[in-house]
Amino acid sequence: MNTPALRITLVSETFPPEINGVANTLGRLSEGLRQRGHEIEVVRPRQAGEAPLHNDPNLMLCRGWPLPGYPGLQWGEVSMHKLMRRWRRQRPDVLYIATEGPLGLSALRAARRLGVAVVSGFHTNFPQYSGQYGLGLLTRLLTNYLRWFHRRTTTTLVPSLSQRLELERRGFERLELLARGVDACLFNPARRSPALRESWGLGPDDIAVLHVGRLAAEKNLGLLRPCLEALKKTYPHKRLRLIMVGDGPQRAALEQQVPDAVFCGAQRGEVLAEHYASGDLFLFPSLTETFGNVVLEAMASGLAVVAYDEAAAAQHIRHGHSGALAMPGDQAAFIDSACWLLEEEETLRRVRLNARRHASRQGWPGIVEQFEGYLHAARNQAATSPTSRLGATRSV
Repeated sequence: MNTPALRITLVSETFPPEINGVANTLGRLSEGLRQRGHEIEVVRPRQAGEAPLHNDPNLMLCRGWPLPGYPGLQWGEVSMHKLMRRWRRQRPDVLYIATEGPLGLSALRAARRLGVAVVSGFHTNFPQYSGQYGLGLLTRLLTNYLRWFHRRTTTTLVPSLSQRLELERRGFERLELLARGVDACLFNPARRSPALRESWGLGPDDIAVLHVGRLAAEKNLGLLRPCLEALKKTYPHKRLRLIMVGDGPQRAALEQQVPDAVFCGAQRGEVLAEHYASGDLFLFPSLTETFGNVVLEAMASGLAVVAYDEAAAAQHIRHGHSGALAMPGDQAAFIDSACWLLEEEETLRRVRLNARRHASRQGWPGIVEQFEGYLHAARNQAATSPTSRLGATRSV
């Protein structure tokens, strides 16, 4: 049965062509909704180098402020009253707020005043991030604020079962699962490039140990060096090299810690897919992910992934079959898992094949359809319950 087209407003501090998991997810969701006939309005900060004027009636740009200690990312700021004036002229059927900063708060307040349905997403684990940046005293305040924020929306969408359980323990309510997909045509082992591997100093039988992601403190990248050293010690006859794809504030420190690693910088599109496919082993030591899109991208590219047993890895990797898992925080087990994958060539080949088979079935169309269902449900709830918590109110 066809569902009626909606006017959907996406509110986010980050959006393509910026490179991060939230931007990638929102790009996929918005494009999928457009293809299903919905009208999409985007409210976001102006990005670096972007002209102040634009001719897209479905794009609202606002002022952005740099996020301290996190170059390349920013907070957005716009007044609630400006949003209310805009939405009174052309009212959305439903909002999806992806980030909980000042921009998301203004959008939430405006939507509640106008009685517009709001669905929120929990994309970034800010309480865990605060601990990584030496701001542990803020963790409780952040958790209280995020719980307060999400309780004022119809539904909060979380990307993984582990994230849902964690938030439920912290008192969050009305949580629903919306996983992530992967473009298995783009991320494909067929894109493997001998020329790229040669530029890394590796031959056909050598091992490219890959990491893709932002080079920042919350990614637990300090584990990469001891893991690589253990692999080299265990397999002295193998030629291994660490390949780092991505950029961020820790790049200079990592270049000093692992001087023989290859740092490729941030990549995107087909070039990124070529980098994935040209690797062999994928190390993902992060402990702060709400999902971790790179796990599915690596699996779709035919890589053997080593990760902690949470978020995307917990959902998509069967230990010993399509990857290797370690209990969260157990560094020795993480390193042992990486070593096990290289113990026999047949083990690595089998795991890589199984990873590709599993990831190739995790497409975006089903995720978009599920997302559409949540948006319709929120809009219908608001339409039938004008005096509910989503009705016009002056309190937030």
